[in-house]
Amino acid sequence: MNIFDEMEKYGHEELVFWYDKTTGLKAIVGIHDTTLGPALGGCRMWPYQKEDDAITDVLRLSRGMTYKNAAMGLDLGGGKSVIWADSRTDKNEALLRAFGRLIESLGGRYITAEDVGISADDMAVVARETRFVGGLKETSGDPSPATALGVLEGMKAACQMVYGSTSLQGKRVALQGLGHVGMLLAGMLRDEGAQLTVTDIHPEETRAKAESLGAAWVEPEEIYGVEADIFAPCALGAILNDDTIPQLKVRIVAGSANNQLKEPRHGLELMRRNIVYVPDYVINGGGVVNVADEFQPGGYHADRAYARVRQIGRQVGEILDRAQEEKIPSQDAADRLAETRIHTLGRVQTTYVPHGRRRRR
Repeated sequence: MNIFDEMEKYGHEELVFWYDKTTGLKAIVGIHDTTLGPALGGCRMWPYQKEDDAITDVLRLSRGMTYKNAAMGLDLGGGKSVIWADSRTDKNEALLRAFGRLIESLGGRYITAEDVGISADDMAVVARETRFVGGLKETSGDPSPATALGVLEGMKAACQMVYGSTSLQGKRVALQGLGHVGMLLAGMLRDEGAQLTVTDIHPEETRAKAESLGAAWVEPEEIYGVEADIFAPCALGAILNDDTIPQLKVRIVAGSANNQLKEPRHGLELMRRNIVYVPDYVINGGGVVNVADEFQPGGYHADRAYARVRQIGRQVGEILDRAQEEKIPSQDAADRLAETRIHTLGRVQTTYVPHGRRRRR
C-alpha cells in the first residue's frame, strides 16, 4: 500500500502511527478533515489480519466521520482511531493509558470516544491521560442507546417512503450483529411490533438474549437471503458487495454499521434493484450527536441531545426524497448535503477575525 496515495484518494489531512514498546500498543489515528472543527470519532479495537487492513479501516472510518458530523450539523471534523489488538485478550490498563498519551500528544486535533471493542469504562482509563475524550459515564455516557434510537427513527422514515407509513408493526427485520447497538435496536424493534430474524458471529453470547426477544436465529452467512422488509446491518462494514446484494430479499437496507457499501457502485446497484438504502453515516449518527452535546455551552444535557437524535428520521426522509427527485443513489444525496455544508462554512471561516475574538470551540 502506498499510504500517501491512499491519503490523497480519501482527502486526509493526517495519519498518525503509534507504537508503545512497554505495552505493545499498535495504534493508528486518521484525521480526515478539520474544516468544521476538531476531528471527533471513536476508537476501534480489532485483531486485523494484516497492517494494510487496519490502515484501510481507519482511512474509511475517519472519512465517514467527516461526512457524518457535517450531515448532523455539528461543528466538528472527522477522525477515527484503531488499536490493532483483540479486545477480548489484549486489553489492559497500561495499553489504554498508552493510547491516552497518544491522543493527548495530538493537542486536541482529535477527540476520541468508544467504538467496536471499546467501552465507556475503557474510555475512563484513557481519560486518565488525556482531556480529549467524549462519551464518559459522567457526561454523555454510552452512545449506543442514542445510536440505536437514531437507527430506529431512520427506519421509520424509510418505511414512510416505501410503505406509506412510519409504523414498524408487523415489519420483518433481518438484523445482522448483536453488539451494544444491535441488541438495543432489537429490543426497540420488538417493542414496535416488528418480527425479527437475527444473527451474530458470537452465538454463545447473544443467541439466548435474542431468542428471549422472540427473534428467530439464522447462521451468519444466511442472514443476507432472509426474506424480510428491512435488512439491518449492525456489525462491520463492506457487507453490501457483489456477493451479498444479489441475495437480498428486502425493500429497505437500514442499519448502524459503518461503511456498509464495499464500493460506491454498490449503492447504485441497490438503486437498480429498487432497494432503498439509508446512508449509514446519517442513520447511525445518533451516537456522535449525543457525544457532541458535551461540547455545547453549559455542558451535556440529555434532553437536548436526544431531541436532536430524534431528528435523524427527518434528515433521512429529506435525503431519500432528494435521491428520488434527482434519480441518484441515496449515498450521493447524503454526500452532497455534507459536502455543501463543509464547503460553505469553510468559506465563511476564511473571513479574518482577530485571534482574541474568535469563537472558541
